[in-house]
Amino acid sequence: MRTRHLLLAIGLAAVWGFNFVVMEVGLQHFPPLFYVALRFLVAAFPALLFVGGPGVPWRNVLAAAATLGCGQYALLLLGMRAGMPAGLTSLVIQVQAVFTVIMAVFLLGERITARRVTGMTVAFAGLALVAVDLGTGGPVGAFLLVVGAALLWGMGNIAVRKAAPPDSFRFMVWLSAVSALPMLALSLAVEGVPDLEFSVAGSLSVLYVALISTLGGFGVWGFLLQRYDASLVAPYSLLVPVFGMSSAALFTGEPTSPLKLVAALLILSGVLYAGTRPRRAPAPFSPSPDASQENAARETEKI
Repeated sequence: MRTRHLLLAIGLAAVWGFNFVVMEVGLQHFPPLFYVALRFLVAAFPALLFVGGPGVPWRNVLAAAATLGCGQYALLLLGMRAGMPAGLTSLVIQVQAVFTVIMAVFLLGERITARRVTGMTVAFAGLALVAVDLGTGGPVGAFLLVVGAALLWGMGNIAVRKAAPPDSFRFMVWLSAVSALPMLALSLAVEGVPDLEFSVAGSLSVLYVALISTLGGFGVWGFLLQRYDASLVAPYSLLVPVFGMSSAALFTGEPTSPLKLVAALLILSGVLYAGTRPRRAPAPFSPSPDASQENAARETEKI
């Protein structure tokens, strides 16, 4: 992966890590399914008026919307509402990287190199340390909802990879538009008409998750998936809990510990190792046969 794309992937992880704290704020002001619908409505409109078509067949848009859009975020926010804290959620959701790599092998025919396996193993050792430090932290049902969200994220990664949209931003706008109305209908059916009161914090949380995390974040994610194997891009999401737990500690007071710092170091080093290629050692210099013959001729002339 090129250096600028590497930095882009790390920056995206920071945006998504902070996103868990923002969503926790949003859930204090909106019901979870309605919050998902708001997220996609704001992301889609009015941007939909200024972009062309999605640039890919509609079946690809629908597949990505059902998995990466509606399904993932519905389960994720329901899990958080059911008791999963922001820091632990940012950790558990990262099992999507495993789901993505496994599905990429069977559905896309991608190869997993030994370097990627080693890097992901180191990174998941860090995740295991965090899990030990945090404990379960919430109800089993909430945990399973977040794992289900991770599975749908992995399926969405494969859907985006198969779609190969020529313009990832335009594709994300259409994905949001297709996701918004079903989520709004589901929210009204399950949660009823919400009793809303305007608040600055709630409004800013919607703008962040819609414009920065959804449009900007998944636009960058799609851009990377267009250019690199899904099994190469997916491990960078393992950096999300590093930023997620740091943000949660800073803004919500979730405790930190030396074990978490060691875990973050393992995750960072593992992802960087998996996502970069080793530099090839320069080939040793050996003069060409023609050059050797010329040098020998010069020595003969001197004699």
